[in-house]
Amino acid sequence: MFEPVPDEPAALADLGSDRALVIADYHAGLEVALRREGVELPMRDTDRREALLTLLDRTDADHIVFLGDIATDIGASNREERAELQSLFAAITERVPVTIVKGNHDGAIEELTDDDEIRVTGTEGIRIGSVGFVHGHTWPSIDVLTADTVVMGHEHPMVRLIDEVGGSRTERVWLRGPLRSDPFEAYHETALEISGELVVCPAFNDLTGGTWTNLDQDFLSPFLPAGVESAQAYLLNGTRLGAYDEI
Repeated sequence: MFEPVPDEPAALADLGSDRALVIADYHAGLEVALRREGVELPMRDTDRREALLTLLDRTDADHIVFLGDIATDIGASNREERAELQSLFAAITERVPVTIVKGNHDGAIEELTDDDEIRVTGTEGIRIGSVGFVHGHTWPSIDVLTADTVVMGHEHPMVRLIDEVGGSRTERVWLRGPLRSDPFEAYHETALEISGELVVCPAFNDLTGGTWTNLDQDFLSPFLPAGVESAQAYLLNGTRLGAYDEI
């Protein structure tokens, strides 16, 4: 079972032995990176941490899985990012264990995770029970691909909605659809028994921007869109918008 938390960029996964809160693209310290591009914003580290801890309490999850890019700086973390992550890890590990699926922005994350309650996986992802977890910037392992549900981040999927008078707004979305085996068999050079669903998760951090799935913008992942059939887009409140490329 993998189900979004209503109205939140987060989901719950039934892993058999426990239930995990699943978060994609937390991007600690993003405000620092934006400042380098000339965008001045106050740090929202406390707001992010409190929102996540509230979700843990609300869902009563007993594990948390970060789907990569918990950090923002690709190399070693800057001072603000490091402080944010240390505070976040200290708060979470008092409550539940943590799994971090390494993303493309998490190159030095191990320097900040010297704790028995934090596990960092390789970029090929990890399968826990019937759910496979991967960030999405590299190809998933065979073990991940043969799970009932494969979940990923990386894309920060979004849609632009235009109303009848020409007004527009942007929304984070979930993408869900059945996996296609062909591209993964070609990559792994072997026949695979793939029959699961792929879920592309929205970014937890609402400052990230993302892939405009309904504006002919190319995906970032090497296996999208070829790796999924007829993916449907869903708003955070659960509203189904239909096929992502037909909205």
